[in-house]
Amino acid sequence: MNFPLYIAKRYLFSKSSNNAINIMTLIASGGVVIASAALFIVLSVFAGLKDFSLQFSSFVDPDLKLIPTEGKSFLFSEEDMSKLNALNGIASYSKIIEERIIIKSENKNLLATLKGVDLNYLKVTNIDSMVTKGNWISPESNDVVSGWGISNNLSFGIFNYLKPLSLYVPKPGKGQPSSLKSMYNSVYVNNVGLFDINEELNNEYIFADISLARNLLNYNDSQISSLELKLKPNADESETKEQLENAFENRFIIKNREQLNDALFKMLNTENLAIYLIFTLVIIIALFNVIGAIIMMILDKKKSLNTLFNLGTEPKTIKSIFFWQGSLMTVVSGVIGVAIGLLIVFLQQSYDLVMLTPELPYPVRLNFINVFIVLATIFALGIIASRIASQRITRQLIQS
Repeated sequence: MNFPLYIAKRYLFSKSSNNAINIMTLIASGGVVIASAALFIVLSVFAGLKDFSLQFSSFVDPDLKLIPTEGKSFLFSEEDMSKLNALNGIASYSKIIEERIIIKSENKNLLATLKGVDLNYLKVTNIDSMVTKGNWISPESNDVVSGWGISNNLSFGIFNYLKPLSLYVPKPGKGQPSSLKSMYNSVYVNNVGLFDINEELNNEYIFADISLARNLLNYNDSQISSLELKLKPNADESETKEQLENAFENRFIIKNREQLNDALFKMLNTENLAIYLIFTLVIIIALFNVIGAIIMMILDKKKSLNTLFNLGTEPKTIKSIFFWQGSLMTVVSGVIGVAIGLLIVFLQQSYDLVMLTPELPYPVRLNFINVFIVLATIFALGIIASRIASQRITRQLIQS
C-alpha cells in the first residue's frame, strides 16, 4: 500500500473539524471545476466557429489546386490531361483562367478578379448553391455572376440588358500605346446572378465562362491559369498530392483547402491559442485557492502530523501526503469540470440551447483532443500547485 496516497485520500474525502477549512476546500475544488469546464466549452466553441467559418470557403475552394511554379499561366496539353485522368484519387477537375480586371458600370469603375470556369467547375465546387439571386452562367455565353459586394459598389442588378457591364484588362506588350483603346482588351457582359459567400469573396470575384476569359486575355485553347481538383470520397489527400508531383514534376505548386485559406487558418489558430492562454491564467488563479486550502489543511492537521512524525514518518513522506492530496483534488475537480463541459456541449449540439440568430444555433464541436488538452493542463498545473503547497512542511513546523 502507498502510505502517503492512502492518508491523502482520507484527508481529502473526510470532513475537517474546522468548518472554515471545509468551505475553503469546496471553494478551491469548485473553482477548478468551473475553470476546467469553461476552458473545455470555450475550446469547443472555437472549434465550432472554425468549422462555421470554413464551411463557406468549402463552397468555392477545391480539394486541391494546381498553380504554375512560374508565370501566371501554363499550357495544359492532351498528354497532360491523360496523365491527370490516369490518377486514381481524382473524381473531377476544372480548368480555370483567373486575372485581375476593371469592371465598368456606367460611370463607375472597380478592380476585381475575373474567374473563368468550365463546365466541370460545378462538379468540383458547390458555388451555384451560393447564388442567392438569379442563375449560374450559361456555357459559351457572355453571362457573368458577381458578388453582392461588387453589385452594391457599382449599383447594378441582374438581367439588366439595357445597361451591360464592361470588362477591361490591360493588353500585354511593350512600348508607348497610340490610344487609350489600344491599351485594353474589353468585352460587354450581362450579369445574370449574384452570389453571397462572405464579405471578402463578395467584393472580389466575378465568374464567367472560360471561353469569355480566354478571349478577353487572348489565351490560346490550351492555356489556363490553374487546375482545381475534387478528390474521390475515400481518396488520401497526401497520396494524391504525391502522385501529382510525380506526374507533373516541378511544374505546379499544389495547395489543399487549408493552404488556400492560410490567412484565415492562422487567424483562427491565433485566436484559439490566445483564448487557451487566457483561460489557463484563470485556472492558475483558481489553483491559488488549492494552495491556500492545502496550507490551511496542513495547519489544521499539525497535531496529527506530529503524531505521525513521532511514529517514525519522515518529513519527506508527510510532504508526499499533502502533495497527493492537492494532486487528487485537482484531478478529481478537473475530471468533473470536463464532464460538465462535455454535457453542456452535447446538449448545445443536440438541443440548440444558445442561438446566434433565431435560425442559427451557436456552433460548437466535440473534439476529444480538447479533452486531453484541458486534462493535461489541469493535471500539470495542479501538480505544480500541490508541490508548492507541500513544501511548506518542515521539521520545525511538525514539531512546533
